[in-house]
Amino acid sequence: MASKTSLYQAHVDANARIVDFGGWDMPLNYGSQIDEHNAVRQDAGMFDVSHMTVVEVTGTEAKPYLQYLLANDVDKLQVAGKALYSGMLNEDAGVIDDLIVYFLTDTHYRLVVNASTRDKDLAWMENVAQQFAVSVEEKTDVAMIAVQGPNAIGKANSIMDSEQQAAVAELKPFVAAQAGTWFVARTGYTGEDGYEIMIPDNEGIAVWNKLVEAGVQPAGLAARDTLRLEAGMNLYGHDMDETVSPLEANMGWTIAWEPAERDFVGRKALAAQKALIGEKSDNVPRKMIGLVLLDKGVMREGQEVVVDGEIVGMITSGTMSPSAGKSIAMARVKRSINEESVLIQVRKKQLTAKVVKPCFVRKGEVLV
Repeated sequence: MASKTSLYQAHVDANARIVDFGGWDMPLNYGSQIDEHNAVRQDAGMFDVSHMTVVEVTGTEAKPYLQYLLANDVDKLQVAGKALYSGMLNEDAGVIDDLIVYFLTDTHYRLVVNASTRDKDLAWMENVAQQFAVSVEEKTDVAMIAVQGPNAIGKANSIMDSEQQAAVAELKPFVAAQAGTWFVARTGYTGEDGYEIMIPDNEGIAVWNKLVEAGVQPAGLAARDTLRLEAGMNLYGHDMDETVSPLEANMGWTIAWEPAERDFVGRKALAAQKALIGEKSDNVPRKMIGLVLLDKGVMREGQEVVVDGEIVGMITSGTMSPSAGKSIAMARVKRSINEESVLIQVRKKQLTAKVVKPCFVRKGEVLV
C-alpha cells in the first residue's frame, strides 16, 4: 500500500487524480494539467511536496561530514538559512541523488532529498556517517508545500501573520528563514520565483486551504514535470542516476574543485573523467543538450538521437511545452556532437530537432 502525505485528504476533496509516485499516493492533476501549468507561469500555483525526504544532520563534525559526502562544498554556507544544491556521488562519480542542503548552524544542517531514493539515500548517508561524529535523522513530522509563480510570494505572504511576514520580508533566492513554526525557503523546481514551505504536518491542510482561499491554484505532478523540464531542471532517475556523473548531466557547476585538498566521495573518478574531456576516447563523458522539435510530433524519453545515420545519444526527458507550444527535450549525447540540428527517431520516422541550451523557459519568458 502506498504512503499518503498529511495533505492527502485535501487532494481527494479537490477531486484530484491520484497516482502512485515513488511509493506515495500523489495528485497527478486536479482536472487540467495545462491550466495548472499556466497558473504557475502566469500567477501562482502550489504543489504538495511532503513526500520529499527531510534529513537533519547534527553533531560536532556535521560540516566535515557533508564536505566529504557532497560534491559541492558546504563551507560556502556561512549565513543561517543559506541553501546549496549538490550531487551526492558514489565512488565512481555516479549520482546517488541530487539534493538541497540548508545551513542552520555549524553543527546543524537540513537536507531535502528525493522521495523515490529515500531508502538508498539514508543508507548511504548512514554508512558514510560512521567515519564522523555526526547524527543523521529523518524528519518525519513536517508537510511541505511549494508555492510557485510570479505572484506566489505575495499570495503566500498574505496568509502569514505579522511575525512570519517580518521573518521572510528580506528573504533572498536560495535562502530560508524560520518564520514561527514554518521553515520558509525561497527555492523551487519550476523556473519561477516562490517558496518551499515546511510546516508541522498537523497544520498542513489548514495552510493548504488558506492558500486556496488566497487564490493559489493546486497543481499536480504532471504540471510539475512540464514546468521543471521547461526550466531545464533534471529529474532523478531520468536525466541522471548512479550510472551518470555530474559532468554528463549539466551539473558540472555543482562540483567544488577548490580547495584542492578537500576530498569528497567520487572526486578521484570525476577528476579522471574531467581529464579526458577534449580527447578522442570512448570514455569521454557525454554531455546534455536541449532540443526543440521543428517537425510535428512529441519527443519522449528513450528516443534515439541520430547524426549522419549514427545513433549518438538518447533523450532523457521530453514533452510538449505548454508555454512554448513546441515539443522540447533534454538528451545525453556524445561530447563531440556540435551540430545545430539532429534527427530524432520517433517510431518509424526521423524528425528534425534544433539543438539549444537546455533551458527553455525562465520567469515566464520563452527562450526558444
